[in-house]
Amino acid sequence: MTVAFLTKNWILVLTFVVSGAMLLWPLVSRRLSGARDINTLGATQLINAGNPLLLDLREPKEFDGRTLPNAVHLPLSQLGSRASELAQYVSRPVIAFCDRGQRSRGATSTLEKQGFKEIYNLSGGFRAWRDAGLPVTKP
Repeated sequence: MTVAFLTKNWILVLTFVVSGAMLLWPLVSRRLSGARDINTLGATQLINAGNPLLLDLREPKEFDGRTLPNAVHLPLSQLGSRASELAQYVSRPVIAFCDRGQRSRGATSTLEKQGFKEIYNLSGGFRAWRDAGLPVTKP
């Protein structure tokens, strides 16, 4: 009876398996990623305690000149070709961020290849920082 149900409803079963995998993927990718998520409070504490590299990965169309104080702007699309520019910061922790905190996690593998050991992803990205009323540089 179970086999008959599966063969008659294989599309339903396939949809169930694929949707389950899609729900679990964010959890799995976070475990496999070398970056740890950090909120604005944690980022502020890390900035005050140490001297992390603040890496602004927003693309030029998103970047209006405002960013976190002392941040280095390097668009995510150019990170692979320009990663050597970050060699001087390799001993420091990195807080990577984009506009909303979704794409900056993708920079983890490139930063690990450059030798960075302590990589953080700013949850909510630049918008969360700005919305929290934290300081930003003006263009």
